[in-house]
Amino acid sequence: MSRLLVIRNPAAGRGRVRAGWPQVERALRDAGVAFEQAVTQSRGDAIGLAREACGRFDGVVAVGGDGTVHEVANGLLQAADAAGGEGASLPLAVVPLGSGDDFAKVLPPEAAVGARSFGWQEAVAKIARSHTRAFDVMQLTGWSDDTPAGQTHFCINIMDVGFGAHANMNLATMPLWLKGFAAYLGAILKTLVQYPRLQLQVQLDDGEPVELGTTMTAIANGRCFGSSFWVCPQARPDDGVLDVMLAQALGRLTILGLIPKLTRGKHVSLPLLRMAQARRVTLSSDRPFLLEADGEMPFGPLRRLQARVLPARLTVMV
Repeated sequence: MSRLLVIRNPAAGRGRVRAGWPQVERALRDAGVAFEQAVTQSRGDAIGLAREACGRFDGVVAVGGDGTVHEVANGLLQAADAAGGEGASLPLAVVPLGSGDDFAKVLPPEAAVGARSFGWQEAVAKIARSHTRAFDVMQLTGWSDDTPAGQTHFCINIMDVGFGAHANMNLATMPLWLKGFAAYLGAILKTLVQYPRLQLQVQLDDGEPVELGTTMTAIANGRCFGSSFWVCPQARPDDGVLDVMLAQALGRLTILGLIPKLTRGKHVSLPLLRMAQARRVTLSSDRPFLLEADGEMPFGPLRRLQARVLPARLTVMV
């Protein structure tokens, strides 16, 4: 890559980016990487910065956590759509310095279930090598009482409704001294005090819609979310399909018993869960529901959601 834009979020990782960036910057320069840098000031900044980088740079580096990567990817994909729609995006590289760094766990896609995110040193090596792969993307369209025409957003790893979305909101209330999995576990325990049981209508591709009482429904392009939960361990971000986990309405003790299995990806054969694959998934409900995508909340309460796979739309340095 001859010229890159580095977008860093100093607030990411509960201080990890602020502390680690000087070392990353020196390593990139020592590796001969030519780059300019931009610093985000508030939520959504990285989307605009990445979108504007197209035509000016040869690739974009996201320095931060999954939220930063999510925003950068959305900017790159918006720019690709504006340029004609069907082609792949400008290359995306990741320096994982967040709390979960779940997207980094599928770089490359064949990384083993349970793998940890690579460190910033390996990230610099990936950028210097500039080897790229084409990844699938989820296009999310949500309809609510306030947006009857629908809103569109992109997700590159995992989205969910129900328990996970509420745990993601509670993560923001965890004290800053809790890092990584400990922060996510604290958010889960807080969510157990009060969590939703949704009544959804679920349709996979053109199949018959089914009614489902669910604690959580996840749609995945990647495998892991929440730092250590391998919710769809068989998913691949380059196979042209989405993996789906449908969990029945579960009690607190059952959820607690599931946690160790989810951290090892050993839950897929349990009768209280259904695993499936589809190219398009539609969720509808009579009551508004919250959605979390890549650790972000891109919509307000929805009545209907459609997720569909866009094969090979995101170019990623692996």
